[in-house]
Amino acid sequence: MTSRIAALAIDAVNPRVVAEFWCAALGWTVVGTDPDGITIGPADGAWPTIDVFVVPERKSVKNRLHLDLRADGGSTADELRRLLDLGARRVDVGQGPDVSWVVLADPEGNEFCLLSRTVQEVLSAP
Repeated sequence: MTSRIAALAIDAVNPRVVAEFWCAALGWTVVGTDPDGITIGPADGAWPTIDVFVVPERKSVKNRLHLDLRADGGSTADELRRLLDLGARRVDVGQGPDVSWVVLADPEGNEFCLLSRTVQEVLSAP
């Protein structure tokens, strides 16, 4: 017997803004709402989902867990521009100047990374 990841949770002062950002970034939709937050996920109902829960305090320290994204269907440079246009911003969490990924943050400062190789590059690698 093993476990499966069912959902990831993100705390937010404004769950709607954070959920809208991640829906746009991932091509997902809102799959549920309640007074405590919003659940987003793939339109086909696949797991995991992301629960964006309302909290009273703003983010104050670096995330202990973050998402790593890969561009899918376009270049990494194009995906970086798209994510920045959606409201992401570059952040410094202590990464060196020679890393192959870009560290970004969502509209409330939750860090995530855009990896250098696209989905297609990874899938076509021997």
